[in-house]
Amino acid sequence: MSRKKISRILVPLDGSKNSIRGLETAITIARGCNSTITGLYCIHEQPRSEFGGGGSKDQPSPHMKKFMDAAKVLAAQNGIDFKEKIARGDIGYTIVKTARGNPKYDMIVMGSRGRSSAKQMIFGSISNYVIHTAVIPIVIVK
Repeated sequence: MSRKKISRILVPLDGSKNSIRGLETAITIARGCNSTITGLYCIHEQPRSEFGGGGSKDQPSPHMKKFMDAAKVLAAQNGIDFKEKIARGDIGYTIVKTARGNPKYDMIVMGSRGRSSAKQMIFGSISNYVIHTAVIPIVIVK
């Protein structure tokens, strides 16, 4: 049985307590595997309507910027190289697409539920989508 090295871990971050726990778990894994972490922040784009509505902000909120800076510091304090990536689009789809992209990631570590709407049950709809769509190992942190 061959073992695949985990060298790049993708961690979707939204500022929620569960995403913080996901980052902490990713740091633990990264320390043991000598891996790097990429913190992914997705800006959800609403479809534009013909009346001019929809779309999204171009930049992350000041709260999210502060959160990503804190994530970098936490990773650095643990000796982990942390990269920040901002993407736009449907959040679940964007996570899976980023994981398959260039560079390819070896693992996704994410919180079970984030800051999206309260309609989510047991697993959030985003983590549920990622579980059923991604082709790499996924760690869901509660």
